[in-house]
Amino acid sequence: MIVSNLKTPYYAVIFTTLLTDDIAGYLETTVKMELLATKQKGFLGIESARSEIGITVSYWNSLEAITQWKHNIEHTEVRNRGREQWYQQYQLRICKVERDYDFKK
Repeated sequence: MIVSNLKTPYYAVIFTTLLTDDIAGYLETTVKMELLATKQKGFLGIESARSEIGITVSYWNSLEAITQWKHNIEHTEVRNRGREQWYQQYQLRICKVERDYDFKK
């Protein structure tokens, strides 16, 4: 699902990944983390695509909300497991969205 109807400005966290061959538990954990993120103060939405390259974009109302999510204990534990087991490489980008528009048939 594409997240729409967000009021600018807001923040986008873009998390791009390359996985290792050992992804046991990965898909279940991503579902759990996405659900946990939805419960965080300042969370606005999430979009994700996972195939050759995994790309997850989450939307937040402030940099403070992003920092609180980063320091969430469950998120920290999963991030550490990802570094040890699932991720061959990842890149995280935080962007301020000043303008957006959409199209829908």
